[in-house]
Amino acid sequence: MNKITFDLDVMRTFVTGIELGSFAKAADRLGRSTSAVSAQIKKLEEQVGSPILRKAGRGMLPTAAGETLLAYGRRLLELNDEAAAAVRGVDLEGWIRLGMPEDFGERILTDVLGRFARAHPKIRIEAKIARNTSLLDLMTSGQLDLALTWDGGVTTPHSEHLRSYPMHWIGAADPLLQPTNTPEDPLPLVAFEAPCLMRSCATAALDRAHIPWRLAFSSPSLSGIWSAVAAGLGITVRTEIGLPANLRIIDNPALPDLPMLGLSLHRMEAEPDAAIQRLREIIVEALV
Repeated sequence: MNKITFDLDVMRTFVTGIELGSFAKAADRLGRSTSAVSAQIKKLEEQVGSPILRKAGRGMLPTAAGETLLAYGRRLLELNDEAAAAVRGVDLEGWIRLGMPEDFGERILTDVLGRFARAHPKIRIEAKIARNTSLLDLMTSGQLDLALTWDGGVTTPHSEHLRSYPMHWIGAADPLLQPTNTPEDPLPLVAFEAPCLMRSCATAALDRAHIPWRLAFSSPSLSGIWSAVAAGLGITVRTEIGLPANLRIIDNPALPDLPMLGLSLHRMEAEPDAAIQRLREIIVEALV
């Protein structure tokens, strides 16, 4: 049997179309015509030997073969992009100071920074995990080159909005550990020490809904928040990023809706050097 050699440009079109939920959007993103995209998908199906897409309403979803191809396609493209970055930046050297909230510490440090370090071993990264206020202070005082922060109405001269995340009410995975509230027993909240964007959103939403609450536990660290909620001390408001297995999103219609929370990437300089720019690109690729 002849071996199949996939065209990575075609694979990128397929993966992008699935991730954007539209091959018309993929065509626009990749700078191709819709007819060219259709021809690429047809070529891919011919190589696979079976359909990789199926109609679902007005859109398209991957078939079982398409799901398998999607998983491998993502890995192929990631390795290709990592190899291209390593070749282009083989001589990059320097030092980058990066700041981020605890929510992204595990994902960014293990995935994105791992990819970056393999491609650019001569660049040293100093990572700072801190609260929003501290990160913005470090950014404005010139002590960070790049910083991820939640959008709280404070901007810096060189910042860009990356995306928005829904906020959720979060409680212990064990329903028996989830607290209830009555007029005599206000809803117990677990939150960061003030000031905290998500704490403010939680209390404002409860006040608008006329739901009594009390601060049952506060902590300066996210691990402390997670531990208190898992122990049943109360519920909290976070995004689902980094949500531990012993916690879950609470689906309770009695709790008020919460707004979306934006994420921004700040850079110290308008035109950073090549090393900082490359790290910025990898972060944006991972999060957007």
